[in-house]
Amino acid sequence: MNLVIGALSMGLILSLLSLGMLISFRMIRFTDITVDGTITLGASVSAVLIMAGWSPWLATLVAFVAGSLAGSITGLLYTRFKIQEILSGILMMTALYSINLRIMGRSNIPLLDTKTVSEIPELAMLKLTDGNTNTLLFGWQVSLIDLSVLISSLVLCVAIGWLLYRFLLTHFGTALRATGNNVQMVRAQGINNNGMIIFSLALSNGLVALSGSLLAQYQGFADVQMGIGMMVWGLASIIIGEALVGKSGLGITIAGAVMGTILFRLLIAIALRWGLNPNDLKLVTALFVFMALVAPQMFKSIRKNFLKHARHD
Repeated sequence: MNLVIGALSMGLILSLLSLGMLISFRMIRFTDITVDGTITLGASVSAVLIMAGWSPWLATLVAFVAGSLAGSITGLLYTRFKIQEILSGILMMTALYSINLRIMGRSNIPLLDTKTVSEIPELAMLKLTDGNTNTLLFGWQVSLIDLSVLISSLVLCVAIGWLLYRFLLTHFGTALRATGNNVQMVRAQGINNNGMIIFSLALSNGLVALSGSLLAQYQGFADVQMGIGMMVWGLASIIIGEALVGKSGLGITIAGAVMGTILFRLLIAIALRWGLNPNDLKLVTALFVFMALVAPQMFKSIRKNFLKHARHD
């Protein structure tokens, strides 16, 4: 049960990364590699502020703002200086590595015995259980700390997903989505598409940094290397989500990204429990992405050939 709760908590936290990438990769069609640096930026900013005595909620909010600033700079490199999408992201990601080291002052900051955003539900459950640090859940012994992290992650994920859904249904949000589908139409409507790209990347990387902040609080440390490969992780989650629920509507797309992240994390957790070497984790992640990309086309081709032979028979 602890394995499931841990995987669900991690999946919900990383689903904010997937939602951020959903905006950049799917809605405005921007290949943003800034993500690998932004998630570490969110973790480093919040870690430094929490260690300085700041409220974890305020530190998390500042991390979101820092990520939004990094995303807007990537957008400016692309729109103002006409640098290619991938190169803009690479430049910002490279710069963020040094910036993150400057912020932390060292390569790793431990967050043991510090306050986190899950402190409130943890204290509430301690009162309900008369100070017991464990409780029974479906007949299994579960740590209250793990359960409080799951509850706070679930509440945050649902709230942010709902707010994002409501925002994307507004006139401004509709214009944002149209920017990735038909630039000519957006310009014809008098909308500044460059401004939309900058705003979208700011919002996207803000969510990614928010995910990094929560991830650092959950894991108990912030590390300068923790963002490596996170772009692939988010992309895999989005693809898995689309395979699960399709792309028939905005709400379903957002829910699919969250579900894909949770399922992906569960698969990784099961693989680790079965003896997967942690050193092979990135390789397995890449294989999952490959399978998620290739499998739909393979199934489509097999189905097409099957129907073709069925007609001949």
